[in-house]
Amino acid sequence: MPKRVLQGVVVSDKNTKTITVRVERKIKHPLYNKIIRRSKKYAAHDEQEACKVGDVVRIVESAPISKSKRWALLEKVADAPAA
Repeated sequence: MPKRVLQGVVVSDKNTKTITVRVERKIKHPLYNKIIRRSKKYAAHDEQEACKVGDVVRIVESAPISKSKRWALLEKVADAPAA
């Protein structure tokens, strides 16, 4: 079975070798038929600590690394926009 790959934005890099990634998806509301955004946060392993808050990254499924980490950093897609 292939590993899932998700793309999202880094919202936290406070922990050592860990980033928190927010992944957004769009769904259609069952009653009102309006497109709404849903998001979920994933803890991902970042061995080199290369990512900062605001970076767009891809994460991939992995074996459990800790209690909450089941994802690993695959690649950095884009840097955070300049302030």
